[in-house]
Formats: sequence, structure tokens, C-alpha cells
Amino acid sequence: MNVVGRADAGPRFVARQADGAGDVERAQALRALSFGRAGVDCDGFDADCLHFLVEDRRSGALVCCYRVLPLTGATITRSYSAQFYDLARLAAFPGSVVEIGRFCTHPDAQDPDILRAAWGALTTYVDANGVALLFGCSSFQGVEPARYADAFAMLGARHCAPEAWMPGIKAPEVVSLSGPRPDLRRASELMPPLLRTYLLMGGWVSDHAVVDRAMNTLHVFTGLEIAAIPEARKRLLRADAEVRAPKPS
Repeated sequence: MNVVGRADAGPRFVARQADGAGDVERAQALRALSFGRAGVDCDGFDADCLHFLVEDRRSGALVCCYRVLPLTGATITRSYSAQFYDLARLAAFPGSVVEIGRFCTHPDAQDPDILRAAWGALTTYVDANGVALLFGCSSFQGVEPARYADAFAMLGARHCAPEAWMPGIKAPEVVSLSGPRPDLRRASELMPPLLRTYLLMGGWVSDHAVVDRAMNTLHVFTGLEIAAIPEARKRLLRADAEVRAPKPS
């Protein structure tokens, strides 16, 4: 019997919730590496978050991580994003909301299956907890807006939030997403993979980007209403989550 072959069957990348302080520290170390920071990346929000890890089944290496902060519309001003955006309108959002933050992948890990594994775990969490809205900050590397002019113009023209939920300006340094007609091919090439996934599912963004010099990024507030995700996409997400679900030992 080829036991090794059977053990290696199935998806290469699997996601799970952190189990203890050691896992959280691994995630913080990966965040620091991904964000170009010394030591570990941690802040006051970590203690209130659930942390998810995506690992390579072949090596056990951590290749991706993110954190989840459960909230409600009424408590959304306690979120990380609320430091940069006026979320007063979203305080009226009905149902459970969750902030997704510090999403990053290892610089040497480029396999698109990593993102699918991350979304599989998130899908399971959303279904189990009746989440109605996912939100967070989607980041573009660097703080030079001109580099992303086409991407920002496309977001402003096609993907702005509904007026009822539109985040207001709060940060001292912002960039409007309005602009001339974009080069759509270049805009797509410049779009971060995570943000591209949000948009494919019906996500929306703020009408401005925040210049975050501390993190050396430009970011846009991003929301995804679960009810707006096309049913076909939901079926694919759930099927993928089932394939990656931990099996009894």
C-alpha cells in the first residue's frame, strides 16, 4: 500500500484557524516579512481577532494568513478600518459584519490555489456565523497614486459603494478615485489579487484611496455583501471549502 501517495492526495494548501499563541506569532512574523517590517507585525486589534493560517501540506510552511474581527453595524467604528474611514453610514447596516485584515502571502508563494484555500476557510466561517457583510482595506503597494491611475479610475467608475453605505473621508491624506477613461487592461494588471476577487463577487469600494505612509500603501475601503454574491459563485466557494475541510484523523 502506498501510504505516502494517499497522504499526499488532495489540495496542497489548506487553511485553519490559529491554535494558540504560537500560531498567532507565526502569522505576525509572516505579516512582518510581507509588509517589510522588522521583527513581528502586531497591534492592539490582534487580541480581539480570530487568526487564520494557510499552510503547505507538503512542507508545513505558512504561506498566507489573515485575521477576522467579528462586529455588528453598530460596533463597526471599533474596527481597524474606522481609523481611516468615516463609517457612520455603515453603522446602520443590518446583520453581522466581519472585518478581514492583515491579509498577506509569503513573498515566495505565488500559487493562486493559496487564495482559494483562504477563501474556502472564510466561506465556512461566514456560513457558520451568518455573516452579512465582509469588509476591510485593500492595499496597493507604495504611496505613488499616479502609478495606479488606471486602476483607481476603473474602481471609481464601476465599483463604488452604494450611496447608503459609502464611507466618508477621515484620513488626512486621500486620493480621489475619479479620473479620465482608464486603460482597462492596465487597470486589471494593477489590481491586487484579493481586491480582484472581491470585485468578481460583487464587492464595492470607497470613492477615495487613503495614503498610508506608515504601511507604505495606498488602500481603499472594500465591502462585500454576502447576499449579493452570485449563487453560482457561492456554490463554487462552498464546494472548495468542503474539499479543504480538515478530515478526521
